[in-house]
Amino acid sequence: MAGFLARRLGKGILVLLAIVVLNFFLIRLAPGDPALVMAGEAGAGDEAFIAQLREKFALDQPLPSQLAAYLGSIVRLDLGYSVRQQMPVATLIGERLPATLLLTGSAFLISLSLGVLLGSLAARRAGTLADTAITGTALLFYATPLFWVSLMAILLFSVRLEWLPSFGFETVGAGYTGLARAADIARHLILPAMTLGLFFMAVYVRMTRSSMLEVSRLDFVKTARAKGLTEGVVQRRHILRNALLPVVTLAGLQAGTLVGGAVLTETVFAWPGIGRLMYEALLQRDYNLLLGVFVVSSAMVLVFNLVTDLVYRAVDPRIEVAR
Repeated sequence: MAGFLARRLGKGILVLLAIVVLNFFLIRLAPGDPALVMAGEAGAGDEAFIAQLREKFALDQPLPSQLAAYLGSIVRLDLGYSVRQQMPVATLIGERLPATLLLTGSAFLISLSLGVLLGSLAARRAGTLADTAITGTALLFYATPLFWVSLMAILLFSVRLEWLPSFGFETVGAGYTGLARAADIARHLILPAMTLGLFFMAVYVRMTRSSMLEVSRLDFVKTARAKGLTEGVVQRRHILRNALLPVVTLAGLQAGTLVGGAVLTETVFAWPGIGRLMYEALLQRDYNLLLGVFVVSSAMVLVFNLVTDLVYRAVDPRIEVAR
């Protein structure tokens, strides 16, 4: 196991460096000059001031020199300095990352638990009205644009019914502490977590249903029924456990992408996470901040993939650690 982890970590570091290089050049291919943006917001447009800004933030250096300097800082675990926020990138991401992890973690648990539960029910009642209702509802949430569902949820539960807050991480100026603050954050979390979770739930419903139907036709399931085991035991211990392997694979892939993929949800609900931070950095042409968010998101994807491999062994002990 130690050797397996060492090999995977080594491969992950190489992949991360390749992603950093690729993102570095892709960002600089985007139209717009950060020096011009900063000069325009400062109310100055003369060439001397723009040249001074380029020199200050090393934008006048050749791309290979900028890349070498940036890779050197990444190796030292230094994500650089935000030219727009006038703060270290690591500090900005550290302030926003907990909110993103809270949102995406809640959405992930909602989507996975509801997806496996509803997919199991649909598989046990395949071909019935309940199966059609479950799969149809799941596909409806998946096919509907996420921003539209978010806006409709705000109109219904915040504007019309006034049950839940419509935006933000917590009530501004309330001064809550302890359990009261936790409850306030939980109320603000319900709408964004549910809308994001319902979107991904459809994938798990379909995957669980199809996998369980495939496993239920295998010989060892017929043997279990022939031995006189109850249908509930057969479904839980024999069909569902073996059907979870592709679901675990998909969950591991989506868990990592959720961290950086909640840009739309965080923007609609004004959730102060790194997805919204990445969007703001893109508009402001803040290269260092944008690259820092990409690095952190990519690293978390690699970590979740490694965790998925370990969970595989817990779900199915027959799987050996590959070299």
